[in-house]
Amino acid sequence: MNIEQARFNMIEQQIRPWEVLDPQVLDLLFVVKREDFVPTAYRNLAFADMEIPLGDGQVMLAPRVEAKLLQELGIKKTDKVLEIGTGSGYMAALLAARAEHVVTVESRPELAESARQNLERAGVANVTIEVADGAQGWSQSGPYDAIVVSGSLPTLPAALLKQLRVGGRLAVTVGLAPVMQAQLITCTADGIYNTVNLFETVIPAIDGTTPESGFSF
Repeated sequence: MNIEQARFNMIEQQIRPWEVLDPQVLDLLFVVKREDFVPTAYRNLAFADMEIPLGDGQVMLAPRVEAKLLQELGIKKTDKVLEIGTGSGYMAALLAARAEHVVTVESRPELAESARQNLERAGVANVTIEVADGAQGWSQSGPYDAIVVSGSLPTLPAALLKQLRVGGRLAVTVGLAPVMQAQLITCTADGIYNTVNLFETVIPAIDGTTPESGFSF
């Protein structure tokens, strides 16, 4: 596989058509090597339009979804960012390239350790990984300029909104299969939030948030 050609095709055929047109985001997708965050067994699928298994039902989100969320968050160099659901560490690496510092919370120790190694190999130094249940956020390091949830939540916890600074943005996917809504929520004033629906999708839930009753997907 010609890796650079595959990367170019991913950007031009999957990501641009999803109206991800911010040149800074597109440039970043060339710089942060997605294949270095993919499990070895799936490396040849690093640029495919699909979720990549990380084990135990966890996944890397499809490239276009990651890129769209990154664009909508509009990360600045002075931003302190929280990610919930570290996974492979790839989204944290993308965020870190644009932010001052990223705190990422992962409930599974083995995934957190793998992500730490991936980030270290990639030379990313401005990410702190916390091993904990992040379903309610990580208030210890808040408030944040941006929060991204790299998984879905059945409902949006109020605790998460309270960790946003005024002007802060939250990218989150809310709902239950078969219909979930990716949203960008901006804190416009203390306790006041503006919500924009971005797109419909279905992605795995963040650990500890699956409803007790109802169907399991």
